[in-house]
Amino acid sequence: MSKLNFSIDELQDLVHQALRAPLPGPRAHEPLRAKPLGPVVPKFNHAVPPRAGSVLLLLCPDSGIIRFPLIKRPEYQGLHSGQVSLPGGKAEPGESTIETALREAREEIGVDPVKVKVLGTLSQFYVIPSNFMVTPVVALAEAQPDYQPDAQEVVRILQGNVQELLADDAVRIKEIEVSGRYRMLAPHFEIEGEIVWGATAMMLNEFRMLLRECLGYE
Repeated sequence: MSKLNFSIDELQDLVHQALRAPLPGPRAHEPLRAKPLGPVVPKFNHAVPPRAGSVLLLLCPDSGIIRFPLIKRPEYQGLHSGQVSLPGGKAEPGESTIETALREAREEIGVDPVKVKVLGTLSQFYVIPSNFMVTPVVALAEAQPDYQPDAQEVVRILQGNVQELLADDAVRIKEIEVSGRYRMLAPHFEIEGEIVWGATAMMLNEFRMLLRECLGYE
């Protein structure tokens, strides 16, 4: 198995190995944290405990390429308007983190949970703007799904590429504007012409770091 050429079975073994190792958590998250620029800085003072949520990092075989779906949110009056994220959302009462991730992926992009094998979870991640404690669930699809995006929640489904995510030059950085008010210097991944930054980029970087360490990247 080369560093950028592996089958879905080899990737499954690699992910199992990676998720048994100590998770890097902040060591992977912090390098991808966006930094405010200028005098206007977003402030969040949450008076209630964070809500629980989950997202799904679904690894899908596609003609020798390992892909994973991301969704672009519609424009709306909210904190994550127009952003790209992993499918997911808040937990329903009594749900486990895995049940939440699979339900949300079914509702948002039509993934059949029966055809998904859960491999494990990454570190919990606190999303400050929306006051969510999010658990990324890593899973494997039997085959490339026939995605059915929810018209209300999903403008576009993007397909990331695991091999490209592992590349040395995968992380980029640029200045962006958020909500028409804040300027941020944002480390990010560029996937199908979209900037993937913030919490999603930080969670993806933990997956990236785990695989790169298992593969012997320096």
